[in-house]
Amino acid sequence: MDEQTAHCASEVRAHDYDRYLCVLLAPRGVRPALLALTAFNLEVARVADAVSEPMLGEIRLQWWRDAIADLYDGKTRGHPVVLALAPAIERGLLSRQRFERIIDARIADLGAAAPNDLAALEALARATAAELHHLWREALGETGDGATRAVDHAGVAFAMVGLMRATPFHAARGRLYLPSDLVRDAGVDVNDVLAGRFTPALARVVLNVLDRAEHHLREAHRLRRRVPRRATSALLPAALAAMYLRRLRRAGGNPFADGLTISPLRRQLRLTAAALFRWT
Repeated sequence: MDEQTAHCASEVRAHDYDRYLCVLLAPRGVRPALLALTAFNLEVARVADAVSEPMLGEIRLQWWRDAIADLYDGKTRGHPVVLALAPAIERGLLSRQRFERIIDARIADLGAAAPNDLAALEALARATAAELHHLWREALGETGDGATRAVDHAGVAFAMVGLMRATPFHAARGRLYLPSDLVRDAGVDVNDVLAGRFTPALARVVLNVLDRAEHHLREAHRLRRRVPRRATSALLPAALAAMYLRRLRRAGGNPFADGLTISPLRRQLRLTAAALFRWT
């Protein structure tokens, strides 16, 4: 493993362990590309938490936009993630537009209010997590329509469940990804959520979002056999999303509840079984 890939592996293992486990189940030759793509996603995703105002975030994200453009022009910058991405982009399998959509979505999210409705939340999930999983799919050499639709549903579900699980994290930073119309209709007091207090009204919103995420999981599962075995890793995050969704449901839609974490060993066993048996 070269120095740049080792850097990406360390970052992904530390900060996106779920996807790290999925990468380990990919064909060995493609793992460096998947690690580089996931490390890129981490870099742009955490810009919002690293800056004090949106303009500074836009400057950082513009740097990444320019760095990706340079790669497609055959030029590199000294950042280890950029250097790790270079071989994957040189292979000609990765869509530049997908990188740009991810960056655009992160820029739009800087300082933004909560999503207006479920459709807006889905759009954010599609422009971030699903686009990353599509880049994985492309790196794995799969372009079929059925596989594309399966991975799209898997990515949206993974993000929607993840955002509900991360409500305490985001609330502590003054951000919420609860659809505003659902919050209004349920009578949620946003100050309660920001203070880390669970209420039945919050549960109604979370469970409503989970219902929509479950729709995407069902569609991904229905289409799973359209994804060739070599590209299964792009679909595997959905298997974890299904586990997390069940935990949240058992907790009554309470993202502040204890016991929502799933042990690394159990996650690894679930993913191994999902890879072997095509996510049964």
